[in-house]
Amino acid sequence: MNAATLRLVLDQIAGMFPDARCELNHRNPFELTIAVLLSAQCTDETVNKVTATLFEKYREPQDYLNVPLEELENDIRRIGLFRNKASNIQKLCRLVIDKHGGEIPRKHEELTELPGVGRKTANVVVSNAFDVPAIAVDTHVERVSKRFGVCKPDDSVLEVEKKLMKKVPRDEWTITHHRLIFFGRYHCKAQNPRCDVCPVLEHCKEGKSRLKAGLKKRSVTK
Repeated sequence: MNAATLRLVLDQIAGMFPDARCELNHRNPFELTIAVLLSAQCTDETVNKVTATLFEKYREPQDYLNVPLEELENDIRRIGLFRNKASNIQKLCRLVIDKHGGEIPRKHEELTELPGVGRKTANVVVSNAFDVPAIAVDTHVERVSKRFGVCKPDDSVLEVEKKLMKKVPRDEWTITHHRLIFFGRYHCKAQNPRCDVCPVLEHCKEGKSRLKAGLKKRSVTK
């Protein structure tokens, strides 16, 4: 998909999800970082249920260090990989206090030095907390980008990010990230995507193939 066609597709998606935004509840950059760390292999809905009480008990980095690791593990037990994440949270808090004066760093390279914070998490934090344009490629963004043919099926997450950055204007990187997530989460789902009512079907080769295969299957079963 070239940049001109992608522009048409993104405009359509913008009309579908004009209020697309980060769905992880947070009040500051520190809480956002913790929430994104917890969201790995877990739904935003589950994370928000956990952080509703977690963020009342733990307000700043030192609070996470004032409890035994086992207590923090229990507080996030509903989250997948909770033991590993609890350990990373305490290590992250120690580094934030020792190296950054208790504040989440603004620079991407400093964020990725924090335990449990990879490129995607850093992109989410800089774009949502500090208004720095970035495209965080999660499972929804990757799936939608590959279905549209913006990138190749075997492209890595980093390659998907680079190709989107090349084809999307820099000042639209963050909102495009949110809109693609909403489109993938609520419309172009991993299982049973809504191809039959998709307003951008004409630009989606995979969607056309899925519909054609479905029609062929129904005609065979009649």
